[in-house]
Amino acid sequence: MVALQEVRCPADLVPAEALGGYHLTYHAGNQPGRNGVGFLTRVPPSAVRRGFGHRASDAHGRYVEIDLDPPGHAPLTLGSVYLPKGATHAGPDADPAKYGRKLAFMRSFRAYLGRARLDAGRRGREFVVLGDFNVAHTALDLKNWRTAQRSEGFLPHEREWFSTLLGPRRLHDVVRRLNPGVQGPYSWWSWLDGRFDADVGWRIDYHLASPGLAASAVAAVVDREPHAGARLSDHAPVVVDYAL
Repeated sequence: MVALQEVRCPADLVPAEALGGYHLTYHAGNQPGRNGVGFLTRVPPSAVRRGFGHRASDAHGRYVEIDLDPPGHAPLTLGSVYLPKGATHAGPDADPAKYGRKLAFMRSFRAYLGRARLDAGRRGREFVVLGDFNVAHTALDLKNWRTAQRSEGFLPHEREWFSTLLGPRRLHDVVRRLNPGVQGPYSWWSWLDGRFDADVGWRIDYHLASPGLAASAVAAVVDREPHAGARLSDHAPVVVDYAL
């Protein structure tokens, strides 16, 4: 299974030859050239839900959720999310309205994740949400954390919000669980010269899984390109192996 974010392509223009025989579930959204989330799966999902009940953003292509029932494996509910980056919250380039929309998304999404995890459990399903949260949780999740403490994506209230998603009976940060106490592994790097090759990055792409699914994870890596010249994106895939 592959979760996708920022596809930025109308649904009817996604080339079939790019799917590699996988089934595509896609929420393109109504903002051409922006957003777009989806899944590639070996079997079609048994249910698809686009958006999570947040009226202001559900049409924007920022969240899609599927039920997956692969033969011989545990049933799963999976979400793919692209959290708004927001905008400068202070200074001459501040855009309070745009940043306010990010905060509203975050509040609504936190409430939804609690409900979705419980609903999946009642239906005998494990739950995982994957994607670009545009938040680095702790100082281990970005290289230059001291200078980033007033930057969007590492503000105290954003980090506190992220903490509220996690807990022994809530969701688990699977990559951090398998890589405790180490810097990174980062999943995003600026396009500025030298940042990628020096590994000056941020960890903002996550697998947040229900306790049972998180406990089954056996390996987690970032599939990072060997050098900056090979990059196709400012993100790199976060790959987790689950032994269900």
